[in-house]
Amino acid sequence: MSPLKIATTQMSCTWDLARNLDLAEQQVRDAAAQGAQVILLQELFATPYFCIEQDHKHLALAEEYKDSKVLKRFAALAGELGVVLPLSWFEKAGNAFFNSLSVADADGRLLGVYRKTHIPNAIGYQEKEYFSPGDTGFRVWDTAFGRLGIGICWDQWFSETARCLALMGAEVLLFPTAIGSEPGAAALDSRDHWQMTMRGHAAANLLPVVAANRVGREVATTDPTLQMNFYGSSFICDHKGKLLAEADRDSTGVLVHSLDLSAMREERLTWGIYRDRRPDMYGTLLSLDGRHINARWNTQGV
Repeated sequence: MSPLKIATTQMSCTWDLARNLDLAEQQVRDAAAQGAQVILLQELFATPYFCIEQDHKHLALAEEYKDSKVLKRFAALAGELGVVLPLSWFEKAGNAFFNSLSVADADGRLLGVYRKTHIPNAIGYQEKEYFSPGDTGFRVWDTAFGRLGIGICWDQWFSETARCLALMGAEVLLFPTAIGSEPGAAALDSRDHWQMTMRGHAAANLLPVVAANRVGREVATTDPTLQMNFYGSSFICDHKGKLLAEADRDSTGVLVHSLDLSAMREERLTWGIYRDRRPDMYGTLLSLDGRHINARWNTQGV
């Protein structure tokens, strides 16, 4: 396989919803003009991060998969430009709502739906108000430019997400996200921790990782004192966690970098980290409290 040219992006979002879509489309076009084949947009790029507050009026933003104007527009764009676009959107499915993602392949086809597995709940990140936990299981996507493993935001903090996607054959891990300041902990700046966690996924699984975050200040519609500053810092790192490209905290923009997936695949084989796995010893991971031990010589009686 020839090198994969991949792009990540970051932008601010406002309640001018048409402007958000136009800006996202321009970023895709800019990245494609630089030769990018896979282009990652941030989580929920069509809207502000409405989860900053709890207000049922925001449920009106959700769209069904088959009728989504956002998905239709960007799938057509993918087909026009011959690129692959992972697309994060707010999904309505019957009486349920999900934080979801679909992938538009380079021919403009939508390849199905992934629903965010891990749903956070914190001041400023009130996602449990809007989203049910995903029921699709983790998904990897066979596209025109490789096999992509994609999680959504909070998914990126869990080593299990990255390992599951790796075991399913992902060649690249991608994480659209929305993260910034913590209204409940004003002194906390999680940027370095955020990046390091995903760079650790890269090193542990010998897979490159790409993240797309938003920038700018967003204010709750119900309480103007509730504000968040998103810190951008979108990045691309290699299969050992080395930063290859990194955006700043404030600017709208596009990063493009080439990845030699064939060389990375060969190096994964030399390490043997998949050969030497012992899934029969990992029963603890099947429990919440750490007591599900399935080792043969467990003497704890649990």
